[in-house]
Amino acid sequence: MFAVPDNTVALAENTALRHPVRVALEYAAERERWRDRLRYDPDRRFSTLIDRTEAEEVWLMGWLPGQHTDLHDHGPSTGAFTVVSGRLSETVARVAPDGRAISEYHDLGTGQSRVFGPGYVHQVRNAGSDPAISIHVYRVGGRVMRPYHLDPLSGPVRD
Repeated sequence: MFAVPDNTVALAENTALRHPVRVALEYAAERERWRDRLRYDPDRRFSTLIDRTEAEEVWLMGWLPGQHTDLHDHGPSTGAFTVVSGRLSETVARVAPDGRAISEYHDLGTGQSRVFGPGYVHQVRNAGSDPAISIHVYRVGGRVMRPYHLDPLSGPVRD
Protein backbone atom coordinates (compact mmCIF):
# COMPACT_ATOMS: atom_id res chain seq x y z
CA MET A 1 0.00 0.00 0.00
CA PHE A 2 1.04 3.58 -0.48
CA ALA A 3 -0.41 6.93 0.48
CA VAL A 4 -2.04 9.13 -2.17
CA PRO A 5 -1.94 12.88 -1.47
CA ASP A 6 -5.37 14.54 -1.16
CA ASN A 7 -4.72 16.86 -4.11
CA THR A 8 -3.93 13.99 -6.53
CA VAL A 9 -5.95 13.98 -9.74
CA ALA A 10 -6.76 10.54 -11.12
CA LEU A 11 -6.36 10.44 -14.89
CA ALA A 12 -8.25 8.01 -17.07
CA GLU A 13 -6.17 5.10 -18.30
CA ASN A 14 -4.88 5.57 -21.82
CA THR A 15 -5.91 2.37 -23.66
CA ALA A 16 -3.26 3.01 -26.33
CA LEU A 17 -0.63 2.44 -23.64
CA ARG A 18 -2.07 -0.91 -22.50
CA HIS A 19 -0.61 -3.96 -24.19
CA PRO A 20 -3.11 -5.48 -26.65
CA VAL A 21 -2.75 -8.90 -24.99
CA ARG A 22 -3.86 -7.36 -21.72
CA VAL A 23 -6.90 -5.86 -23.46
CA ALA A 24 -7.76 -9.19 -25.12
CA LEU A 25 -7.42 -11.05 -21.81
CA GLU A 26 -9.68 -8.54 -20.06
CA TYR A 27 -12.40 -8.97 -22.70
CA ALA A 28 -11.97 -12.75 -22.59
CA ALA A 29 -12.62 -12.68 -18.84
CA GLU A 30 -15.70 -10.44 -19.18
CA ARG A 31 -17.96 -12.85 -21.06
CA GLU A 32 -21.10 -10.93 -20.12
CA ARG A 33 -19.92 -8.18 -22.50
CA TRP A 34 -20.13 -10.45 -25.54
CA ARG A 35 -21.84 -13.74 -24.61
CA ASP A 36 -25.09 -12.81 -26.39
CA ARG A 37 -23.24 -11.95 -29.63
CA LEU A 38 -21.38 -15.25 -30.05
CA ARG A 39 -22.46 -17.34 -33.03
CA TYR A 40 -21.07 -20.24 -35.01
CA ASP A 41 -21.54 -20.16 -38.77
CA PRO A 42 -21.34 -23.58 -40.45
CA ASP A 43 -19.91 -22.03 -43.64
CA ARG A 44 -17.19 -19.70 -42.31
CA ARG A 45 -15.58 -18.34 -39.18
CA PHE A 46 -17.92 -15.99 -37.33
CA SER A 47 -16.70 -12.51 -36.35
CA THR A 48 -18.34 -9.46 -34.84
CA LEU A 49 -17.09 -6.14 -33.54
CA ILE A 50 -17.69 -5.87 -29.79
CA ASP A 51 -15.99 -2.56 -29.02
CA ARG A 52 -14.35 0.33 -30.85
CA THR A 53 -12.49 3.33 -29.47
CA GLU A 54 -10.23 5.89 -31.12
CA ALA A 55 -7.29 3.65 -30.20
CA GLU A 56 -8.49 0.13 -31.02
CA GLU A 57 -11.11 -2.33 -32.22
CA VAL A 58 -12.01 -5.48 -30.29
CA TRP A 59 -13.51 -8.42 -32.20
CA LEU A 60 -15.10 -11.67 -31.09
CA MET A 61 -14.62 -14.76 -33.28
CA GLY A 62 -16.28 -18.16 -33.20
CA TRP A 63 -14.56 -21.06 -34.95
CA LEU A 64 -16.04 -24.45 -35.74
CA PRO A 65 -13.64 -27.36 -36.29
CA GLY A 66 -11.79 -26.97 -39.60
CA GLN A 67 -12.55 -23.27 -40.03
CA HIS A 68 -9.60 -21.03 -40.80
CA THR A 69 -8.41 -17.77 -42.25
CA ASP A 70 -6.46 -17.63 -45.47
CA LEU A 71 -2.83 -16.54 -45.23
CA HIS A 72 -2.89 -12.78 -44.54
CA ASP A 73 -1.38 -9.80 -42.76
CA HIS A 74 -3.09 -6.88 -41.07
CA GLY A 75 -1.58 -4.05 -43.12
CA PRO A 76 -0.36 -1.28 -40.81
CA SER A 77 -2.24 -2.64 -37.79
CA THR A 78 -0.73 -3.96 -34.61
CA GLY A 79 -2.54 -6.07 -32.05
CA ALA A 80 -3.03 -9.46 -30.49
CA PHE A 81 -5.47 -12.30 -30.15
CA THR A 82 -6.30 -14.56 -27.23
CA VAL A 83 -7.97 -17.97 -27.21
CA VAL A 84 -11.00 -17.82 -24.90
CA SER A 85 -11.92 -21.49 -25.24
CA GLY A 86 -10.96 -24.42 -27.43
CA ARG A 87 -7.75 -24.62 -29.39
CA LEU A 88 -6.44 -22.65 -32.37
CA SER A 89 -3.29 -23.10 -34.38
CA GLU A 90 -1.33 -20.32 -36.02
CA THR A 91 1.08 -20.72 -38.90
CA VAL A 92 3.43 -17.75 -39.36
CA ALA A 93 5.14 -17.32 -42.73
CA ARG A 94 8.28 -15.23 -42.94
CA VAL A 95 11.67 -14.87 -44.57
CA ALA A 96 14.75 -15.63 -42.48
CA PRO A 97 17.69 -13.18 -42.50
CA ASP A 98 19.53 -15.51 -44.89
CA GLY A 99 16.59 -15.34 -47.36
CA ARG A 100 15.07 -18.77 -46.66
CA ALA A 101 11.30 -19.15 -46.46
CA ILE A 102 10.24 -20.23 -42.95
CA SER A 103 6.89 -21.39 -41.57
CA GLU A 104 6.43 -21.49 -37.80
CA TYR A 105 3.58 -23.40 -36.17
CA HIS A 106 2.03 -22.44 -32.82
CA ASP A 107 -0.62 -24.53 -31.05
CA LEU A 108 -2.68 -22.30 -28.75
CA GLY A 109 -4.99 -23.32 -25.93
CA THR A 110 -7.33 -21.42 -23.64
CA GLY A 111 -5.72 -18.27 -22.25
CA GLN A 112 -2.83 -18.22 -24.72
CA SER A 113 -2.18 -15.18 -26.90
CA ARG A 114 -0.22 -14.12 -29.95
CA VAL A 115 0.90 -10.62 -30.92
CA PHE A 116 1.17 -9.22 -34.45
CA GLY A 117 2.40 -6.10 -36.19
CA PRO A 118 2.92 -4.74 -39.71
CA GLY A 119 4.32 -7.36 -42.04
CA TYR A 120 3.29 -10.27 -39.80
CA VAL A 121 1.87 -12.88 -42.19
CA HIS A 122 -0.13 -15.71 -40.65
CA GLN A 123 -3.00 -18.14 -40.92
CA VAL A 124 -5.21 -19.13 -37.99
CA ARG A 125 -7.13 -22.42 -37.87
CA ASN A 126 -9.32 -24.45 -35.57
CA ALA A 127 -7.64 -27.80 -36.08
CA GLY A 128 -9.35 -29.29 -33.03
CA SER A 129 -12.54 -31.29 -32.70
CA ASP A 130 -14.41 -28.69 -30.59
CA PRO A 131 -15.58 -25.13 -31.33
CA ALA A 132 -13.18 -22.34 -30.34
CA ILE A 133 -13.66 -18.72 -29.29
CA SER A 134 -11.10 -15.94 -29.59
CA ILE A 135 -10.84 -12.20 -28.89
CA HIS A 136 -8.80 -10.04 -31.31
CA VAL A 137 -7.53 -6.51 -30.69
CA TYR A 138 -6.53 -4.32 -33.65
CA ARG A 139 -4.76 -0.96 -33.42
CA VAL A 140 -3.66 1.71 -35.91
CA GLY A 141 -5.39 0.56 -39.12
CA GLY A 142 -8.19 -1.53 -37.63
CA ARG A 143 -9.14 -4.98 -38.86
CA VAL A 144 -7.43 -5.01 -42.23
CA MET A 145 -6.76 -8.41 -43.85
CA ARG A 146 -4.48 -8.41 -46.91
CA PRO A 147 -4.24 -11.81 -48.67
CA TYR A 148 -0.97 -13.66 -49.32
CA HIS A 149 0.13 -16.93 -50.82
CA LEU A 150 3.18 -18.91 -49.84
CA ASP A 151 6.00 -19.42 -52.30
CA PRO A 152 8.09 -22.31 -50.97
CA LEU A 153 11.34 -20.64 -52.03
CA SER A 154 10.79 -16.93 -51.44
CA GLY A 155 8.23 -17.05 -48.61
CA PRO A 156 4.99 -15.09 -48.30
CA VAL A 157 3.92 -13.13 -51.39
CA ARG A 158 1.15 -10.56 -51.28
CA ASP A 159 -1.72 -11.27 -53.67
